[in-house]
Amino acid sequence: MKFDTPATDNPIDQMKVVGRAHDRIDGPLKTTGTAPYAYEWQNEVPGAAYGYVLGAAIAKGRITAMDLHDAESAPGVLAIVTAANAGKLGKGEMNTAALLGGPQIEHYHQAIAVVVAETFEQARAAASLINVDYQREQGAYSLAEQKPAVTTPPEDTPDKTAGDFDTAFVASPVQHDATYTTPDQSHMAMEPHASLAVWEGDKLILRTSNQMIAWCRSELAKTLNIPEEKVRVLSPYIGGGFGGKLFLRCDAVLAALAARAAHRPVKVMLPRPLIPNNTTHRPATIQHIRIGTDVKGRITAIAHESWSGNLPGGAPELAVQQSELLYAGKNRLIGLRLAQLDLPEGNSMRAPGEAPGLMALEIAIDEVAEKAGVDPVEFRIINDTQVDPLNTERFFSRRQLIECLRTGADKFGWHRRNTTPGQVRDGRWLIGMGVAAGFRNNLLDKSAARVHLDAQGVVTVETDMTDIGTGSYTIIAQTAAEMMGVPMEKVVVRLGDSDFPVSAGSGGQWGANTSTAGVYAACVKLREAVAEKLGFDADNAVFTDELICQGERTAPLAKAAASGTLTAEDTIEFGGLDKTFQQSTFAAHFVEVGVDIATGETRVRRMLAVCAAGRILNPKTARSQVIGAMTMGVGAALTEELNIDKELGYFVNHDLAAYEVPVHADIPEQEVIFLDDTDPVSSPMKAKGVGELGLCGVSAAIANAIYNATGVRVRDYPVTLDKLIEGLPDLE
Repeated sequence: MKFDTPATDNPIDQMKVVGRAHDRIDGPLKTTGTAPYAYEWQNEVPGAAYGYVLGAAIAKGRITAMDLHDAESAPGVLAIVTAANAGKLGKGEMNTAALLGGPQIEHYHQAIAVVVAETFEQARAAASLINVDYQREQGAYSLAEQKPAVTTPPEDTPDKTAGDFDTAFVASPVQHDATYTTPDQSHMAMEPHASLAVWEGDKLILRTSNQMIAWCRSELAKTLNIPEEKVRVLSPYIGGGFGGKLFLRCDAVLAALAARAAHRPVKVMLPRPLIPNNTTHRPATIQHIRIGTDVKGRITAIAHESWSGNLPGGAPELAVQQSELLYAGKNRLIGLRLAQLDLPEGNSMRAPGEAPGLMALEIAIDEVAEKAGVDPVEFRIINDTQVDPLNTERFFSRRQLIECLRTGADKFGWHRRNTTPGQVRDGRWLIGMGVAAGFRNNLLDKSAARVHLDAQGVVTVETDMTDIGTGSYTIIAQTAAEMMGVPMEKVVVRLGDSDFPVSAGSGGQWGANTSTAGVYAACVKLREAVAEKLGFDADNAVFTDELICQGERTAPLAKAAASGTLTAEDTIEFGGLDKTFQQSTFAAHFVEVGVDIATGETRVRRMLAVCAAGRILNPKTARSQVIGAMTMGVGAALTEELNIDKELGYFVNHDLAAYEVPVHADIPEQEVIFLDDTDPVSSPMKAKGVGELGLCGVSAAIANAIYNATGVRVRDYPVTLDKLIEGLPDLE
């Protein structure tokens, strides 16, 4: 199905099932421990051996010698795979560094061996017996130290400009010029990266934890130098990804190599310390923002330049994306700068680009609003734009930022905020309120599904879409139930298998909208097959209550499959509407904090997110995504930072004991409001993504609230107490 004109009325608009709050249909499996994760297929794959990954002990250099003798002689050891005996390996297009290093080492904890043994303990013990000699080379590990030498944009990401920024900024009556930093951050998903590999002859079956089945399959085939049709990937349940499992990682490659070497199934799970250093992380940024306004606070000039680092061949963190589109202003400069660092690979983490970019931009907006003497909410409203500022002929398909801000301000009690910082006390706590705009682009990619109708009237959906804890099983079931006119109990959803049609996958906030649109397209074909089988006109028939109806005539849906299961398959392919319309999602985040006047400890007291993201397919699962994202925003604001050993080039706090993440229990009150909204330009579902929007802007709202509480402006995340304590008001 080609989607190249805005959607009109269709069966989804009935909203008998779609748009309703449904419990997650995979919930009982999760809560009873019977949902099989990648490391837990012992019943289906008995007798699996264990692989333990050895990571490089240097960040840059070469292996000069590797002695395996003691390890090979250790109890239970079946095989040891290194670059020297693995055979020739390729490298996937989405991997910056090789997934099995040696002799060249590109980053700390790059995998250099996997030891296979009968038990996990034996494999781990044997790995400790491998003796490796290195020749260490000097590396670059500090973005701040590399930044002065990086003045031009990467070749594939040129600056975006409009008007004459320099002249307009100098002429602006109100000017703001400041630099902000965000640190390296880790996904820290609850489930580690894990894979279980089995060879059946020359065919590899990989059970893994991966968000993008088709990407994983093609990249794995390329890395192993085998035909793609010889690889099957299964990932029906994933215990969190946040972008860290978008791409092929070493657990999958090493499990496959180990299983081939040991001639039996092998499971590999990365120990927690290897995850930040061996997989990917959100790169640190240094962001220079300049904003000029007229005397009434209208933006006349805006510049946002961001520096980040990565390994050779890596890409920059796209921290300026939102600044292209969020606010008006005729004179603009938007640019990225990329430094070469020898730290582990920087790549996508939940809401890449907008999440760290808004951490800086939305503080700067508050600062310039204060200089202009305009309330922060009103400042954002008067600088709203309904067109792409860099291409004013391109309108937003839907843009409800003003409504988000006004609704949130009213609901949160913004009028009670004291505009003078440091004036509100509750016992020992200084109290403050903060606001920030949320923004995330609506990304689209083709997505396919296959649907079956059997003689019992059961509709089965198959697609390689994944569920990373976001509720994909449920919203896909809701879509099929709505389209075919059956109750949810009559829908079976099968996900995460490369034998199924290729979906857009889970990532970039595109998964819900695109995967359900693919199911929609397949169901349109199945409706046509049912109508043809039973002698109805598909364009005018109504599917409801397990019946197909037209005028006075009805027939049971199941009757169409009485002589055999009906099957239909289709792909939603998006045309050029994104060239005519800018598609984005919007939010307003409001936060109240308390800061201890003696210690500088910050507590988030209450949070509100008002979101405009098209049709909300399931308010219950959507709310769960948003409050989870809000909690992640608290971590980014207050605690999360990968600390770098700048001599040795690795992340020191590489586990959940030292890398602190908040939980819902840390926040007494979280509320989410979804504005009534449908976007017919987005898809037949008229939906857009919301999971990453819930994070975008949250950290800045917290930083702004801390400033309102204390009068201390912190521009370097995380906002820890040591950055506050010297500036706190005197104790009375």
